[in-house]
Amino acid sequence: MIVGVEGTIEHKEPTFVHINVNGLIYEVFISLQSYAAITKERVKLQTSHVIREDAQLLYGFVEKSEKLLFERLVKISGVGPKVAMAICSTFSPSQFGEVIASGNINSLKKVPGIGPKSAGRILVELNGFDAVLMEQGGVSANPAVSEAAMALESLGFKKEQISKVLSRCSATDTAGLVKEALKQLQKL
Repeated sequence: MIVGVEGTIEHKEPTFVHINVNGLIYEVFISLQSYAAITKERVKLQTSHVIREDAQLLYGFVEKSEKLLFERLVKISGVGPKVAMAICSTFSPSQFGEVIASGNINSLKKVPGIGPKSAGRILVELNGFDAVLMEQGGVSANPAVSEAAMALESLGFKKEQISKVLSRCSATDTAGLVKEALKQLQKL
């Protein structure tokens, strides 16, 4: 089982990368989220190794939470690696956690390859998994934190900055979190 690949990028496209690992080149399928996160020539990806009758495929992830989401999705009946990657490309793990928490079937139906039945089944099977995704992504399961994060994002701040700042805030209500976070973001 291959659980990670580290090397230099030989070729990069939105759906896959070719990574040279000491002269051996691996094709690793990636999500659009990981594609955007890969900015350097040297890369380290966590991988999920899928073995089928006709192929052995590697799916790579920059973030551990995205790999966790992918591996949980492919365990659901009717969801294969392609659909799981489409979900990972459409939503970040924390965004998908919010979709699960709110039970938003319409958001899930926007993913290519997912209809109303599949969306409903995915939400039922992943019930409670939203807390794991938000925790892994650095966002608390507290709804006030999610609301504050969305408010700060709508003001134009980057998700990475928001999650760092909110993790240091002590307020428990949405308004307090936003005020405290804004003070910290002004100092950056």
